[in-house]
Amino acid sequence: MTLYLSHMRLSRRPSALALAPLLAPANPAARKAAQHNLLWSVFTDSPDRNRDFLWREERENSFLTLSARPPVQTELFEPHQVKEFAPALVAGDRLEFQLRCNATRQKRGDKPQRVDVVMDALSALPQMERATHRMRLAREEGGAWLARQGAKSGFALLDADAADYSTAVLPDHRGPRKGQPQFGILDLTGRIRITDPAVFLAQVAAGFGRAKAFGCGLMLIRRAA
Repeated sequence: MTLYLSHMRLSRRPSALALAPLLAPANPAARKAAQHNLLWSVFTDSPDRNRDFLWREERENSFLTLSARPPVQTELFEPHQVKEFAPALVAGDRLEFQLRCNATRQKRGDKPQRVDVVMDALSALPQMERATHRMRLAREEGGAWLARQGAKSGFALLDADAADYSTAVLPDHRGPRKGQPQFGILDLTGRIRITDPAVFLAQVAAGFGRAKAFGCGLMLIRRAA
């Protein structure tokens, strides 16, 4: 399968800037939904098309995507920068990575449920201690989660750090603020060793974790120095 790694930036044309409040609203939840719809506009080609791309926001109004098809050029964007993504990997290669993900696991119990690994670890602490331990738990729980992913995705985790951890409200939530559903957004960086190149690249194409519609799951890689 041929994949395409693209850099896209919103157009600076007056016609596009006039739509800025709709394309990039200030409300974080609405912003994620708007960005998802905006990127769909350059990848969808039929009403029944399934999403076959991953994306992440790099800077304000600037995005990276990994897709099975090149994005269509529209007036809402500056000219796309598109290149084929086909790294030649062999077992034993070491790579540096960046990954923005929603890391979850199935929690056992009387009522099994899927939980965010960092949010679940934080919930076990007293409220007053959570801010102090937030990034430590993000690093530890995020690293453990990624190591588990690697065991079934063709790589071994060498080291990982958490650059950021935040939470976002589900974009379509309409209920009261208290108890509103949220998902965690974890930024991990570090190094991995490839154990099965074909399995690894297939997983990179599919993405890691959940919330892929909202800018999570795309792993960026480069060879380790």
